[in-house]
Amino acid sequence: MKILGKSLTLTLLLFTQLAVHAQDSTQDKITQVENGLVGNIQIEGDKPGNLLNRMAFYKIPGLSIAVIQNYKIAWAKGYGIANDSAKIPVTTKTLFQAASISKSLNSVGVLKLVQDKKLDLNTDINVYLKSWKFPYDSISKGKKITIEMLLSHSAGLNVHGFGGYERRAPLPTIVQILKGEKPSNSPAVKSIFEPGLRYEYSGGGTTITQMIVMDVTHMPYADYMEKEVLKPLGMTGSTYAQPPNDVDQRLLAVAYSADGKPKKGNYHIYPEQAAAGLWTNPTDLSKYIIETQLAYKGTSAKVLNQETTRARLSVHAGGNVGLGAAIDKKDSVLYFSHSGVNEGFRCIYYGSMEGGNGVVVMVNSDNDGVITELINSVAKVYGFKGLFHTSIKKVVSVPVEVLKSYTGKFFIGPPRTLTIIEADGKLYAEASGEVKRELFPESTNRFFLKDLPYEIEFNKGADGKIHVTFYGDGNKVELKRAD
Repeated sequence: MKILGKSLTLTLLLFTQLAVHAQDSTQDKITQVENGLVGNIQIEGDKPGNLLNRMAFYKIPGLSIAVIQNYKIAWAKGYGIANDSAKIPVTTKTLFQAASISKSLNSVGVLKLVQDKKLDLNTDINVYLKSWKFPYDSISKGKKITIEMLLSHSAGLNVHGFGGYERRAPLPTIVQILKGEKPSNSPAVKSIFEPGLRYEYSGGGTTITQMIVMDVTHMPYADYMEKEVLKPLGMTGSTYAQPPNDVDQRLLAVAYSADGKPKKGNYHIYPEQAAAGLWTNPTDLSKYIIETQLAYKGTSAKVLNQETTRARLSVHAGGNVGLGAAIDKKDSVLYFSHSGVNEGFRCIYYGSMEGGNGVVVMVNSDNDGVITELINSVAKVYGFKGLFHTSIKKVVSVPVEVLKSYTGKFFIGPPRTLTIIEADGKLYAEASGEVKRELFPESTNRFFLKDLPYEIEFNKGADGKIHVTFYGDGNKVELKRAD
């Protein structure tokens, strides 16, 4: 008995030491991540930044992150403020608007109905729509829209995204949104080219899937998603309810503008739940990512089985479009991902198809500059191949009078404009509705952005005026003057 007692004591001591070592190792990695922020572009001589300092630089009030390693949440943490006026800090339970990440979970809900033989991916959507029918016209050229097309943004539809509604403002029904009828603030969802022709991102198309779910299940959309998706995934803190009256209001992060000021009414309401209505946090989203990874390799099926999951994470449109997620190969590693942009919220997630790795970052700000820097830091510390993107550039000195000659307003797709501003010997670019970003000179007339993969070149034309050439996403575009 005494020998067994000593053996048990030694075993417990060993487990305790291992647990302490694991905690120390995790904390060491968290510290490395917090102090290793770099952008996609570094200026020669720059040192990695600190997370809180970079948040302050970008005027981002709050941030939440979760890191996934080997099919488990390695750690999750909140930083900054969720609600400045109430002095509520961000915790791992703080809820953010997931914006277009909502589409990823929506696709899981829709494919659950396909898996249960209640929907077919390749059937005309009007077979399932009861409350409203899609208004086919000559633009469709006789082709029918399918659920697969809606989930892969290849249905040829308009309405890229939604602006939401201020709290206490009249909210439209889903039918009113689809018809573009007041009080809806978005146009009617309709064809802009024939179905199946090519990829064209459409939140309007996703909203049609919301209507299909409601018409087929005879349930409110949020109720269906809670029962069939969120609860089975263990996402018990999340909700699709709009407004989110079914959760503790103190957990809701306030939305902030790029200047750090709160949005009127604290946040917008999105009745377009499937496209933009999910309230969640990185911890809950990690449960979705991990379950997707396990289902992909066939070791779990809490909602979708392996066959359906693999179909979901296959390319269906364009070069990298799955059903409710982007599919990208980065340094030989396949990732599924989605980003999100709502009023006062920005977010993104990545999950590897194999190996069980991933990361989720959410902020309550219109400025997402810190997100790329933070993901770079996570990728470097954890060795996540393909997610670390940075290059080092030199900057040159450009006379102030030359910088001033570049100022003006240019069209980037009317009515959107790009305004070039000189201030204190530096050049800035400000696109309509976006934050002002500094332009860094790599030559006298060519400049780059640190947080976006874009470059701008200034040249004097035959008319004596400065002309602007925009480089980005493999494209070269001449911008016409707007002033």
